[in-house]
Amino acid sequence: FPLPFLSLLSLSPCIYTSIKTTLSVSSSTSLSSMALLHLLLFLMPLAATAEWPPSPGFWPSTRFRNIDFYRGFRNLWGPQHQRFDQNTLSIWLDRSSGSGFKSVRPFRSGYFGASIKLQPGYTAGVITAFYLSNNEAHPGFHDEVDIEFLGTTFGKPYTLQTNVYIRGSGDGRIIGREMKFNLWFDPTKDFHHYAILWSPNEIIFLVDDIPIRRYPRKSAATFPLRPMWLYGSIWDASSWATEDGKYRADYRYQPFVAKYRNFKAGGCSAYSPARCRPVSASPFRSGGLTRQQRNAMRWVQSRHLVYNYCWDNKRDHSLTPECWH
Repeated sequence: FPLPFLSLLSLSPCIYTSIKTTLSVSSSTSLSSMALLHLLLFLMPLAATAEWPPSPGFWPSTRFRNIDFYRGFRNLWGPQHQRFDQNTLSIWLDRSSGSGFKSVRPFRSGYFGASIKLQPGYTAGVITAFYLSNNEAHPGFHDEVDIEFLGTTFGKPYTLQTNVYIRGSGDGRIIGREMKFNLWFDPTKDFHHYAILWSPNEIIFLVDDIPIRRYPRKSAATFPLRPMWLYGSIWDASSWATEDGKYRADYRYQPFVAKYRNFKAGGCSAYSPARCRPVSASPFRSGGLTRQQRNAMRWVQSRHLVYNYCWDNKRDHSLTPECWH
């Protein structure tokens, strides 16, 4: 009985041993192929759970209520490519336009999250984004904190890109601080919760409440401190999004749809009193992560991190001093 499934189980030694033992028994007892198939189907879900991150032990998303989309946001562009139905916002890109939305209020710190489901199939060149920015308030000299899903080709996973810009510009000299991940699940199959925790001391990126990246404040020059708005968008970035522009958006597969729900935006708005206390991603009111959260983050980064700007020898790290501090 052929067993191509065994390659999927290679990271679970106990399951592999169980199957190997059963196969040894089958050779002497003529165990049927159907029985072996049933055994594999039973064990494969167990193998899948072996590659899920360890529990972070704390779920910051549960500390914030969902906000009504129409009370918290407004359309930014492409209104004809935006629809809200059954508590879900759909925005889409086709040959004529993409779409975007923006929070009504600016914030100076907070927790910002949404559950997002991505388009399957060929999505090369397409960016689905959820981010903080003050570009409209400071054009050419803005701050930005990004969660971006980089579209892909058939059979390849999405890349989740996180990025931080500080007083950047649109003239080609903007300094990005990218870390990229391939997720441990298929983001097109269901909604998953993605969030940014921004406080005066750190930025933490989370996926389903699991921290995947922590960007600490090491100096005022390398950290965004001015108020930002929360945005979401879908747009054509064919020049760079997929394998550095090798694959471009193909509008034979339009429309490209992104779905958002469970919006959360809690913390200190730009209009809050000075005594407003920044929120935390952990039980510690002062911020930081627990040991359990750090362990979960290390698990993700050791298995699913595919690019870290600090490790890129082609970069001029005199422009990113946090990499060598």
